[in-house]
Amino acid sequence: MQTLRVIESALLVASEPLDIERLQRLLPDGTSRDDVRQALDELTLECAGRALELAQVAGGYRYQVRTQYAAPVAQLLAERAPRYSRATLETLAIIAYRQPVTRADIEQIRGVSLSGGLLKTLLDRGWVRVVGHREVPGRPAVFGTTKAFLDYFGLRSLAQLPDLADLSDPALVELQLDMLPPSEAAHEA
Repeated sequence: MQTLRVIESALLVASEPLDIERLQRLLPDGTSRDDVRQALDELTLECAGRALELAQVAGGYRYQVRTQYAAPVAQLLAERAPRYSRATLETLAIIAYRQPVTRADIEQIRGVSLSGGLLKTLLDRGWVRVVGHREVPGRPAVFGTTKAFLDYFGLRSLAQLPDLADLSDPALVELQLDMLPPSEAAHEA
């Protein structure tokens, strides 16, 4: 029972998802990965029927407000989630779906040149990183998404991104992008 409550406490105070190894380091020596997994399973069951859920994302596990309760409690957030321009969201989507991509690839797909601050915003936010350089003249940087991107949008992997065909209705895409991500609600819960 002690293991269960230490893990629960750690997840409640953590500002980021915690993986099994990190949780295991908080516990007495001899606590196995299986013990940690069993405790996580028990905590998941304890959350059944509650507004709070234990979610597994790319970076590990975190408590978050269930999606159906995020909108009503969003007004309690002291700091509003930042709004991103359409150009920023389009660029992020191109990187997520087509990675690894160069700046030139993004500009070709969007049909306009990127402002200097756009990629910097995504890099500063930690959603995008330089994953290498293309072996062509000039050796341009190649960009890809990060675990922070997956965590922010509540995804375990890129495979959970919606199919592009499902995003063909622009109104639906805008509605989905305007939603408060589960992670924002979780950090404030």
